[in-house]
Amino acid sequence: MSEQRAIDLKALNSSSLLPSPLEGEGLGVRGTAAAALRSRRFGCLLAVFFVLSLNTPAIAQQPDAFQTMMLTAKAFRAATEKVQPSLVTIESYGGVAAVQGRIGGIRKQGEGNTTGIVISSDGYIVTSTFNFIQKPPVITVVTSDGKRHTAQIMGQDNIRKICLLKIEGVSDLKVPEMVAEKEVTVGQWAVSIGVGYGDMSPAVSMGIVSAKNRIGGKAVQTDANISPANYGGPLVDIKGRMIGICVPMDPQSQSTGAGVQWYDSGIGFAIPIDADSPVIKRLKEEGVEVTPPFLGIKLMAVPELEGLWIEEVVRDSPADKAGIRREDCIREIDGEKVSDMLKLRQILNRFESGQEVELKIWFEETKEVEKRTLLLGKPPKPKDGPPTLEPPKIK
Repeated sequence: MSEQRAIDLKALNSSSLLPSPLEGEGLGVRGTAAAALRSRRFGCLLAVFFVLSLNTPAIAQQPDAFQTMMLTAKAFRAATEKVQPSLVTIESYGGVAAVQGRIGGIRKQGEGNTTGIVISSDGYIVTSTFNFIQKPPVITVVTSDGKRHTAQIMGQDNIRKICLLKIEGVSDLKVPEMVAEKEVTVGQWAVSIGVGYGDMSPAVSMGIVSAKNRIGGKAVQTDANISPANYGGPLVDIKGRMIGICVPMDPQSQSTGAGVQWYDSGIGFAIPIDADSPVIKRLKEEGVEVTPPFLGIKLMAVPELEGLWIEEVVRDSPADKAGIRREDCIREIDGEKVSDMLKLRQILNRFESGQEVELKIWFEETKEVEKRTLLLGKPPKPKDGPPTLEPPKIK
């Protein structure tokens, strides 16, 4: 091929093939026809040269790129098919009045089907707490074989926004392959999968792992779409191994329903877990409800002060019991300096109610700095019925 191209280039450089500007001038029709013939020959050679140039290495790579794209799509389909036997559809019935607010105009929070993933062959299933806001008394699980089972809530983690369910009378459920959290790398492919709209054919969205150790070190961040279609479903790698459970989360809040506003925004979170993770063992053995920590103080950042100024202390709260009063100032939490509310939330996200945390406080009364250890409490429950959520602001 290179020899043929060399011949063509040599021919193109030959002046006999190129029409001279003077040819045809003063020669009448015959001279003009000869000039036209040479122009056509030149055009044909240019066409041949263009076709031959398509075989250059830069252009020849295009079929390889297309093939790579097709293979990538095939890999995503294979990853989905690998984990699909472990997907379940979770249905809930009854409960308190529906909470207010719709997600992008699609559905009310806490209503409709949601997705779950099998984590043990004997019937333990992990899902998101999203569809249990209404505390439904009846929950059923439809496994990949189409069979419907009654399920029971074993435990609930309202910090990680995951829930552990149990169905009886099964022993051969398909457990997905799980990837160790330390093997997950930022920038790798990630696929979110769910059957939250009631169709056993899963909804799939692809992206990458955007960050690790988010939300107090508890979550993996991804730009694959996370929404009611896959809340409770798996985030898997391109090999079909489960990275974590897709959940709605908000870095700024741990309140009920927080994180729904990030729906399909390209900012999504998944909780890395496996059957032997401490949080699953705890939910399975103790049947606990893990809740966010509560200090019982209202804080304000004051530019001229070091730390956060305490504007108000809730009566009988952990802060009140530790002797903290209004106009005191928090300098450090868990050994880290705090200068704004964002830093405070980031530190508190590491904890849960029932755990102890050490604070360094500047006391207004004594004008001295002391360390105090607080036993973090549970957030106070609403006095009047179920929680009422503001409609999420969806742009």
